[in-house]
Amino acid sequence: MISRLNVALLFLSALCAVRVAAAQEPDTRLARANNCLACHQIDSKRVGPAFSVIAQRFAGSDGARDYLANAIRSGSRGRWGAVPMPAQTQVSQADAQLLAAWILSLAQPQPETAAGAAK
Repeated sequence: MISRLNVALLFLSALCAVRVAAAQEPDTRLARANNCLACHQIDSKRVGPAFSVIAQRFAGSDGARDYLANAIRSGSRGRWGAVPMPAQTQVSQADAQLLAAWILSLAQPQPETAAGAAK
């Protein structure tokens, strides 16, 4: 027979596993939880640029994840137009890194040019 304590421990273990899995899969849930989607959308401009456009701009750039994580936490001005992005200091450094990696994962592969395909 399973005691109430064992049931409680099993429930807490399952809850922790779900939270760890959610943290390892940064997607719209993390963006939604940090209010990113109030100003950004995945594929269209809202107040700020679409995440997919940000991803394309930084795709393949050395240090892009760190740069974007810093921009999330410190804010940004002048890179995307007149509207500045305020600092998001409530976002932890770890979550900023996860968000930046997720944003970069949205980059679409560029089609090869005729010159590139001939190589």
